[in-house]
Amino acid sequence: MPEKIYKILTIILLVLISLVCIIMFFFYRKNRLQNSRENARLKVYMSTETIDNSLDEKSVENGLVAQEIPEIPVINKTERMIKLETLQAENSDIVGWLEIPDTNISYPVLQGQDNSYYMTHNYKKQYSSEGSLFLDKNYDWNIPSSNLLIYGHNNRGTNEMFCGLLDYKKENFYNCHKIIRFTTKDEDCNYEILSVFLSKVYYKSDKNVFRYYYFVNANSKDEFDDYVTNCKKASLYDTGITAEFGEQLMTLSTCDFYTKDGRLVVVAKKK
Repeated sequence: MPEKIYKILTIILLVLISLVCIIMFFFYRKNRLQNSRENARLKVYMSTETIDNSLDEKSVENGLVAQEIPEIPVINKTERMIKLETLQAENSDIVGWLEIPDTNISYPVLQGQDNSYYMTHNYKKQYSSEGSLFLDKNYDWNIPSSNLLIYGHNNRGTNEMFCGLLDYKKENFYNCHKIIRFTTKDEDCNYEILSVFLSKVYYKSDKNVFRYYYFVNANSKDEFDDYVTNCKKASLYDTGITAEFGEQLMTLSTCDFYTKDGRLVVVAKKK
């Protein structure tokens, strides 16, 4: 092949690669912007004090068409519980709404058939680079299990999902944000933080390490106590809070790049 033709083909190839990269970049940016707008809209909807089962016209255009709530007794149901049922009518994988007051963390929590789908999909089951907050697939609502193990991305670029959890590395932040609110169709309750610690995803060959991400249900009091003890031992500071066997726990987990495969973990108990 003549050298001139080779150079021309090389230039064409580089231009095509550049065009593909530009298109992918704009698609990525557009996707993040759309999801950020949708998350903001949902937060407003869930935080509105007055129950309104019909979302605004723009909400309908965005695909979240409100469902009529059956005429059933709503005694002891908070406004947020009723609104959550509206969201669940669109996607039954929505199991709750998690909020840490006075932070950016306020999102639906989903539970899929595996622990990977909602890493890359939003509550509408659309592709999302932001992903969703999702509950470990092994949590059994029929028991219920001992520990609500909830994962979320650390989206530093947009401060979405569990990015805000990293603020808990500072004790002063914890002192002002000790409570996590979690709402399901059956209850609207608070969880009190008992531990904040750094961890990582360990290799199978690693011995004598605390794999917090394996704990969903305690088969015994010893197993529950061992989990709480390890959480307290690893905590960055003393919260003065602990938990006893039979109490409901919640564990929030996100990436922390302080080390390879690092994680920031926040553990709380139901009040």
